[in-house]
Amino acid sequence: MPTVSTVNLTAPLLLLLLWATHPTMATNWLSLARLPRSRPVSGAAPCARLRGLTPGQVGVCRARGEVMESVRKAAEMVIEECQHQFRNRRWNCSTTPRGINVFGRVMNQGTREAAFVHALSSAAVAVAVTRACTRGELERCGCDRKVRGVSPEGFQWSGCSDNLSYGVAFSQTFVDEPERAKGLSAGRPLMNLHNNEAGRKAILHNMQVECKCHGVSGSCELRTCWKVMPPFRRVGVVLKERFDGATEVSEFPSLSRQPCSPVTPRSNHLLPETFCTLHPHQISAILILTTVSPGLKMMLLAGRAEVVQRCSCKFSWCCSVRCQQCKNTVTIHTCRV
Repeated sequence: MPTVSTVNLTAPLLLLLLWATHPTMATNWLSLARLPRSRPVSGAAPCARLRGLTPGQVGVCRARGEVMESVRKAAEMVIEECQHQFRNRRWNCSTTPRGINVFGRVMNQGTREAAFVHALSSAAVAVAVTRACTRGELERCGCDRKVRGVSPEGFQWSGCSDNLSYGVAFSQTFVDEPERAKGLSAGRPLMNLHNNEAGRKAILHNMQVECKCHGVSGSCELRTCWKVMPPFRRVGVVLKERFDGATEVSEFPSLSRQPCSPVTPRSNHLLPETFCTLHPHQISAILILTTVSPGLKMMLLAGRAEVVQRCSCKFSWCCSVRCQQCKNTVTIHTCRV
């Protein structure tokens, strides 16, 4: 009998995938990274001329223009971190030479790669805006002064804690706007919103504590501490781990707010076979995998095995996924140098 497991989405979130193909504008704001530094990204007139923003995002730009420079920085962070995390894969976050769809057609499908970019994008905006708050670059926010008192460990909360709540709130307002504008009755917007939240959770669950000692000759009689965000590289690593465990969902008509249901992954989506090419001098079971590193090729050997996978899952709004554990015979590929 299959066993039932529950995934609590208030914990570090899994990335969810919807294997549907249709154009999306949700990440076109990443094209801000293409703009020259000399071009303004705030003000009524400049906001209206920013290609890639939805009407709702243009409204956010006009109302909160001081934050838009941080959004431009976030777009640059997304491209840089994505290319670092995927540097050894066939799809290495290469960008298109022009246009507002920075990562090209990969964002038009519900792939793991698209889920990763959504999560990374929402996290980048939260991080960039929070950094600006801490540095005093924004008038409407500053350090997080809500963390006060003495901790259970005995140190004094003080200093300038990163105001992550402000950065997360802006990320929800700006990054989530295209999805919320489509309504919450369609599967793709729901999954994008879920992945956006997964990105922000990756920051929250990896917050760090920094401290400073006070006392005669560095005796540390008093220790004051504050909370800081993890390095963005750490956020990228966490989301890359979620990428490897992403869950596929299917879409079905519904009048409720539960239009998505995870399904058993198809074998051709378990590993990136579509990114491999058949070696002309080997038998058909051996593929050349060119995703490891420049100059290094590996043989991908195919075989069949029985594995336990999540199946018969139901996605409840909001926020849990209940799955059964099923045994399936799948094609397994192993690499050999």
